[in-house]
Amino acid sequence: MESIARAAALPRHVPAMLVGSTSIVVGILWDISWHMTIGRHTFWTPAHMAIYLGGVLAGICGGWLALKTTFAGTPEEQGVAVRFWGFRAPLGAWVAIWGALAMLTSAPFDDWWHNAYGLDVEILSPPHTVLAAGMIGIQLGAMLLVLAPQNRAAGNSRGVRGLGVAFLYAAGAVLSMLTILLTEYSYPNAQHAAFFYKASCGVYPVLLVAAARASRLRWAATLTAAFYMLITLVMVWILPLFPAQPMLGPIENPLDHMVPPGFPLLLIVPALAIDWILQRRSKQGGWLMTLGLAAAFLALFFASQWLSAELLLSPASRNRFFAGDMQWSYGDEPGGYRYVFWNLDVDPVTPAGLGAALLIGILSTRVGLWWGSWMSKVRR
Repeated sequence: MESIARAAALPRHVPAMLVGSTSIVVGILWDISWHMTIGRHTFWTPAHMAIYLGGVLAGICGGWLALKTTFAGTPEEQGVAVRFWGFRAPLGAWVAIWGALAMLTSAPFDDWWHNAYGLDVEILSPPHTVLAAGMIGIQLGAMLLVLAPQNRAAGNSRGVRGLGVAFLYAAGAVLSMLTILLTEYSYPNAQHAAFFYKASCGVYPVLLVAAARASRLRWAATLTAAFYMLITLVMVWILPLFPAQPMLGPIENPLDHMVPPGFPLLLIVPALAIDWILQRRSKQGGWLMTLGLAAAFLALFFASQWLSAELLLSPASRNRFFAGDMQWSYGDEPGGYRYVFWNLDVDPVTPAGLGAALLIGILSTRVGLWWGSWMSKVRR
């Protein structure tokens, strides 16, 4: 009973990992805003420091866990640890350590890349790809560090619920990273084109379904999406409070404040359907349920984002709450293109396009069900 009680308690290292994960997401949103508002004039910006603070914190936390478990761990702790190069640590700690090393490796690579080639024209440059892999590794490590004690614990005590909320917050941070990686394809102007729905169906159901499958909480996918929305909205509302102006030219769009990220995607709407379906078909995992989950995600996400995009391009969104006309960088010329939908002539939403999105969503959902089932068995 004592070991079960310890398993149900929130480990002391978990808050540090979650703070590091949050620092990474806040830092990357801040860094994108910095590039769009000010430009890039030094590696040592506060945004970069926030990103790498998260990496260092996660690396130290994972390293401390490995040393403590190896040299001072109890028999129970060593029994549920993963052995690597003679050291023992929880699986999540090893994943976080790998992510921290990838992040720190990317730092000089990114600095050299900018000095050699100037500003990035896209988010996923080679050094940013290494950096993103490391950041997501840290956030996945945080998820696994919470999952193991949750899965070892019995019952549904307050401690188990606390572990469940911590797990879903970590999943929400991962979801935030995924939306950041798809930023270039997720402008409201692109949300009446087919590619946006294909890309979304290929990425978001994996995490939402997996989190719901692995969690013991009833509305797990909904909470994951809610945490993502909370993190993003805080940055949408706080960043414009800070004065700033461009330091590189040409300046096509004069700015006097930090540019906020776009209003978050309404992933909470299809997440509700995912939770509802899994609550009623929890013992099933076949292709019929996969089809139901994918179809529900596409239908509700399509309806909510279609209407949301129309709102965000309308005058009704040009305020501090929605920040509908505030996501343009100093290099974006003013013009009518900001208030219209793009690519409607070359990539319209058609039945064939939605059918392709559904097929992608089915595969994505299937991966999510498999991943969630695997995570529900993690004990180390």
